[in-house]
Amino acid sequence: MQHPAQSMRIDLPTLRKPNAKDGANIWKLVRACRPLDENSMYCNLLQCDHFADTCVLAEMSGEVVGWVSAYVMPNEPDTLFVWQVAVSEAARGQGLGRLMLQNILNRSECKDVTRLQTTITADNEASWALFRKFARLQDGELENAPYFTQALHFQERHKTEHMVTIQLENRVKMAA
Repeated sequence: MQHPAQSMRIDLPTLRKPNAKDGANIWKLVRACRPLDENSMYCNLLQCDHFADTCVLAEMSGEVVGWVSAYVMPNEPDTLFVWQVAVSEAARGQGLGRLMLQNILNRSECKDVTRLQTTITADNEASWALFRKFARLQDGELENAPYFTQALHFQERHKTEHMVTIQLENRVKMAA
């Protein structure tokens, strides 16, 4: 007789680097994940093509359920800037955002990264929760300050984006 836990099959996400063929599906995912800013499909294609080494796509049963776009800062090779994190409604609440961030940081392309940055609007509770928890799990400190402001940068068309910085203490200690 089979144990009940053995008969239950849990679909775990597959994490991988994206390719240009994924751009349209990523664009659809981001559009469905309000309040994320929607980029053009072309932007998502470029992210998949030019920044694949620092982006991650999550799939379950062949469907795109998660996406992180990020890049190592050109003038700060110790900093990974996370542009966007999107998790489909079907995959929320399972820690997928944290898994995708860790997947990128574990790559050889991020071997020199000791700091993670992103920008978040004050009212994006899901993003704040994700990055606060990620900072705790990394034994890192989370700092934030207004960065791109509603009046100065966005001409009152977008809320102020706060620069969030997480010092990745474990990576700093490992590099020493």
